[in-house]
Amino acid sequence: MRRQFLTSTTALVLLLGAGHAYAGMDEAKAFLDKEIGDLSTLSRADQEKEMQWFIDAAKPFAGMEIKVVSETLTTHQYESQTLAPAFTAITGIKVTHDVIQEGDVVEKIQTQMQTGQNLYDGWVNDSDLIGTHWRYQQARNLTDWMAGEGKDVTDPMLDVDDFIGKSFTTAPDGKLYQLPDQQFANLYWFRYDWFNDEKNKADFKAKYGYDLGVPVNWSAYEDIAQFFTGREIDGKKVYGHMDYGKKDPSLGWRFTDAWLSMAGNGDKGIPNGKPVDEWGIKVDENSRPVGSCVARGGDTNGPASVYAIQKYLDWLKAYAPPEAQGMTFSESGPVPSQGNIAQQIFWYTAFTADMAKPGLPVVNDDGTPKWRVAPSPHGVYWKDGMKLGYQDAGSWTLLKSTPTDRAKAAWLYAQFVVSKTVDVKKSQVGLTFVRDSTIHDKSFTERAPKLGGLIEFYRSPARVQWTPTGTNVPDYPKLAQLWWQNIGDASSGAKSPQEAMDSLCADQEKVLSRLEKSGVQGDIGPKMAEEHDLDYWNKDAVSKGNLAPQLKIENEKEKPVTINYDELVKSWQK
Repeated sequence: MRRQFLTSTTALVLLLGAGHAYAGMDEAKAFLDKEIGDLSTLSRADQEKEMQWFIDAAKPFAGMEIKVVSETLTTHQYESQTLAPAFTAITGIKVTHDVIQEGDVVEKIQTQMQTGQNLYDGWVNDSDLIGTHWRYQQARNLTDWMAGEGKDVTDPMLDVDDFIGKSFTTAPDGKLYQLPDQQFANLYWFRYDWFNDEKNKADFKAKYGYDLGVPVNWSAYEDIAQFFTGREIDGKKVYGHMDYGKKDPSLGWRFTDAWLSMAGNGDKGIPNGKPVDEWGIKVDENSRPVGSCVARGGDTNGPASVYAIQKYLDWLKAYAPPEAQGMTFSESGPVPSQGNIAQQIFWYTAFTADMAKPGLPVVNDDGTPKWRVAPSPHGVYWKDGMKLGYQDAGSWTLLKSTPTDRAKAAWLYAQFVVSKTVDVKKSQVGLTFVRDSTIHDKSFTERAPKLGGLIEFYRSPARVQWTPTGTNVPDYPKLAQLWWQNIGDASSGAKSPQEAMDSLCADQEKVLSRLEKSGVQGDIGPKMAEEHDLDYWNKDAVSKGNLAPQLKIENEKEKPVTINYDELVKSWQK
């Protein structure tokens, strides 16, 4: 989900169409020459063919002024500063692409949904809202739009099946409600150079009895964190872990962004656990939310969730720099690049470009990184077949309250910025991949050695286990804000992990109950279940072939397992 940090944009200003009264192919060719070159999966002839389609489809809207909005990310800065002026020059549709903080995007889309006032003609908002958009039915479903009302403005070269996040933006009714524009995952980050140092390897093996490598489970992560914390490397004391703990809204997404799923909360299922998802919210056979607390068959306060919070607190206190406890997300983000952190279990790949800059302590003289990213380790409750982490997917959304002609013009712009003509160049700038064809483009094969495993991960079969918030969450804006306040109480020591999660699930159920009473979501809104104890719901789950809520595992320190990073990458390539 994120984030207010990535504002270091390459300012690519394009003065296209200056002095031209007409939009058209001359402007398109100038754009392709100056901005795209050979950074596209399409041939130049096909690029021109796609541009000609945009020119023709935009004619009825020439001169129209539209406004779209997205959060502050490098990718969106590039769209706003470079692609929007180019689109205007090529099509004659005047686009203002606002880039604002993510919380403001959520607040404004809520306002438009509640009032019907058309604040923006197109929205890039997180696919975490898929359950919200499906249940409130205030967003146009794009499947029907592309086949019907929006058919005349749907690019025949769009290729929806090329989008790797299509499953994230498809609701239980099988319809696509949002089109991904940018994506990034939270992965495991580590100092590849330190892990391959012969003395570090020998000392670790002597102390723990197994090889230092990428941790497959939390037990190994914990050993590695302990091993490096306080160790002296290159004359400075280092830490085995990095995180943040300030009671602040950014603490919320630290947990809603699938931390509990990494521990083993919820049920099996990709992209999200069913019937219990990674937030611990359970749905019935009709996808109606029935509860969040264990007492109603949910898992938000179950043993796996409490374990997830306890480990977060233990590691922050024991293995991270002392100041991490008082940091927010954006304050903690740059710390690993300073060169005294050995590993980080929860690291957003949106930081990749900033972490790979020449001259940093974590970058070699030849420009290759001293670090790598790998799949996240999983907790003791995790089972094969579960999701393993979070993927942010900012996605184009057209609200029904936007007049049709304006929605059509916004849809043209949305398709332009994700088009095969443009996508490779945009991805080279922002490194937030949405197309399979882009990930496999030769330009990324060439750049891969400088990106620390990012390309290898996105080309790997492991990728499918990283997914956004799913459709069990019926009102993302209302529910997401409950997390930072409750988990903040655990982080500050005001409550135990169990008390904090009991409070969180109770707060979530208040929202679910209000939605049920209001009837605003009709027959796909919440329908609260009866209350029983953990043992009852665990037996009920097991009898149906499900997992959640799981019973407490007495020994939560399982046998540690590591894997050699280079062997892992080789196994993907097979």
